[in-house]
Amino acid sequence: MAKPVGPQLFNAFRGVLIGAAEVVPGISGGTVALITGVYEKLIGGAGFLTSAVRKAVADVPRGRGGGRAMEEVRRVDWGVVLPLLVGMAAALVLGAKLLAPVVKDNPQFAYAIFFGLVLASLWVPYSSSGKRWTAGNYLLGLVVAAGAFVLTGLPPGNMPTHPVIVFLAGAIAICALVLPGVSGSFLLLTFGLYEPTMTAVNERDFGYLAAFGAGCLTGLALFVKLLKWLLEHYHHMTIVVMTGLMAGSLRALWPWQDDDRNLLAPAGSVGLTFALMALGVVVVVAVLVVEHRARARRESVSPARGRHARVPSASVGAND
Repeated sequence: MAKPVGPQLFNAFRGVLIGAAEVVPGISGGTVALITGVYEKLIGGAGFLTSAVRKAVADVPRGRGGGRAMEEVRRVDWGVVLPLLVGMAAALVLGAKLLAPVVKDNPQFAYAIFFGLVLASLWVPYSSSGKRWTAGNYLLGLVVAAGAFVLTGLPPGNMPTHPVIVFLAGAIAICALVLPGVSGSFLLLTFGLYEPTMTAVNERDFGYLAAFGAGCLTGLALFVKLLKWLLEHYHHMTIVVMTGLMAGSLRALWPWQDDDRNLLAPAGSVGLTFALMALGVVVVVAVLVVEHRARARRESVSPARGRHARVPSASVGAND
């Protein structure tokens, strides 16, 4: 029986939010996936697909056909993942054309909103680890936050657009979709490849996009299985690290900084800037309230695990 159109449209809208976040340097698509409650669905789906590709390649010389690969493909929750991917793709294309120029022309106000969004979003991983935080957890979170703070303070670079460089940049930047707190666009900006990538999207430079896409697929295949394993075996500690990454990455979204990413004191339209920060916080709180009520309704009908509960062992690929 087909799923109702309403939830699929809502999942597509979630994908739009995630894709739009990927266009903006400093904000992570993984963070938005956490806020909207689809993070582990994406991780699970990516894991099944990478397993399917690996099994398909392994079975070719053995003449087995694609039976094992199709089993992995069928395990993906396509009712959620497919609308997400459609929304993300649309947002990436439109965001490169519409959103990126707005952020470039109004960085102080744009980053103020995103700063509020990420600041409020810290509550999501902090409250979803499933265990009480210990003094050691707080210390680890602070160390990771300090590392992210230093990373996001690195000045922009200027790397060549050689296909190998673009491939490697794509492999690293895709981690932003998988790992909350790390912005793929920000990493591209650090490499000096943000503008070339946006130009390639707008001008349909398929050679550049092919190298970048191949890097993304490779990075995703290598990283997603590791992250799924960590979520299964070290769920609480993994969430602690994610929270630290998100906290440290707030530096990238501080509205007052120069071109070399040196932080500056508030100046110019300070009241409006802080008001936009507050607006970002309100938006996240509203999303969390809506998601909480929707989850409560679902659980009242069919009790299930929490939104950010552990990835089940089957999803790690025990039969790989």
